[in-house]
Amino acid sequence: MRKFDGKKLLVATHNAGKLAEFTRLLEPYGVEVVGAADMDLPEPVEGGTTFVENARIKAHAAAKATGLPALSDDSGIEIDALDGAPGVYTADWAETGSGRDFKMAMTKTHEKILETGEPQPWKARFCCTLVLAWPDGEDAVFPGVLDGQVVWPMRGAEGHGYDPIFMPDGHDSILGEMTADAKNAISHRAEALKKFVAACFG
Repeated sequence: MRKFDGKKLLVATHNAGKLAEFTRLLEPYGVEVVGAADMDLPEPVEGGTTFVENARIKAHAAAKATGLPALSDDSGIEIDALDGAPGVYTADWAETGSGRDFKMAMTKTHEKILETGEPQPWKARFCCTLVLAWPDGEDAVFPGVLDGQVVWPMRGAEGHGYDPIFMPDGHDSILGEMTADAKNAISHRAEALKKFVAACFG
């Protein structure tokens, strides 16, 4: 596996919550983290049908545009009662004419689950695929999964996205109730990032 030997890493996201999460997780390795918005990069069209396809699109576009190694993340929640939806379309379910509204998306998701008549627990998982792309076109893929269940009503003011309705297996707290450190110790993104760190910094 190719090692990361630079001092600056572009995280190809415009999501401030994700960027803050990556910055915290990478802090111990002395890498300067910059976001796509800092580099005035447009958001590429995510036309893939899998997490890895979309992550590759974002990482390679950012690396090509800036000449920096670029780490991208495509993630979402898969709910068994909805046959794996929203999956790669998790963010799309939150889209409105004026930005993303995850409270609306979580409400819609809950309503769709109720329509199925499926009994609780509503098993689900957060999936994350990280892709590190170099400007020369090489890349590496690092997947992570956090199993759990969807619960209702929304709880907690921490986290972002679907965190207020997701309870990880083996825990009594919703992700939305956990501190950033507690979440980062178990999250799907943290698992993928551990694989990235082991491969590229180990």
